[in-house]
Amino acid sequence: MWFVFALLTAIAWGGADLFYKKGSDRGDRFSHLKIVIMVGLVMGIHGLSYMLIKGIAFDPFDMLRYLPVSALYILSMTIGYIGLRYIELSISSPVQNSSGAITAILLYIFFTHSLGVLQIVGIIVVTTGVIGIAILEKRAERSALLASATTIDPKYQIGVMAILFPILYSLIDGLGTFADGIYLDELELISEDAALLAYEFTFFACAVLVFIYLRWVKKVRFNLLGERVKGYAAIFETIGQFFYVFAMSSNAIIAAPLIASYSIFSILLSRIFLKEKLSKTQYAVIVFVLIGIALLGIADEL
Repeated sequence: MWFVFALLTAIAWGGADLFYKKGSDRGDRFSHLKIVIMVGLVMGIHGLSYMLIKGIAFDPFDMLRYLPVSALYILSMTIGYIGLRYIELSISSPVQNSSGAITAILLYIFFTHSLGVLQIVGIIVVTTGVIGIAILEKRAERSALLASATTIDPKYQIGVMAILFPILYSLIDGLGTFADGIYLDELELISEDAALLAYEFTFFACAVLVFIYLRWVKKVRFNLLGERVKGYAAIFETIGQFFYVFAMSSNAIIAAPLIASYSIFSILLSRIFLKEKLSKTQYAVIVFVLIGIALLGIADEL
């Protein structure tokens, strides 16, 4: 079942990525904090509902036990939200989407794994395709901007800030997923339900602190109903997180790079719902990645 869970995670996070881009206001320097609030709020509601519906006795100490993983994820996501303001001429996508490969390499180095030929080929195909489609996306974006008559703000041009955020995201998210692999799969330090609730409640706590900072320290008004797009992103993010913990608990070394292919689904969803045009090369790379995903699925059944 790990393959199905990983695939559902990638699809859900592809949807989240779509709405993150739509909901990120480059003119609002607090846009990333507002996204944190919305994601934390939705995760808190889901965590409480899940706990009550399943009758889970949640131990608050699990939040502390799982804190190293939660902290890495929340930090990387916040950095990613900030980076959305520099997306126009940055090279963020190719770098950020390499985090799954970083995780797989770390798990392979530090823990004993026996991977079949199909699994190795599938991981290489998916990772190569994800980075390839991100590079094509960046080139298309650059060409569109250069062809437009709009004056490009210098802060969106390639520079230290544009490069720094995706690098930090990739490294921190890769380490977070590596730590998650240890917690859920390699050493089984925490159960799937406990990890899910610990992460969601920690994110909710961060959202409360950020709201207090934004509302009473920075005196910035926050209209919950006016942040619907960010809310949609938060819902898809939470759905993905639900399936993610179960995927990682079963086969972390293969699930990580597969889940990193969520950018492919983001592009496909953009084509379907936003009517964005894709080049033949983009379609070819998408098919390439889908073949890699199919190989991992076949390997899972053998």
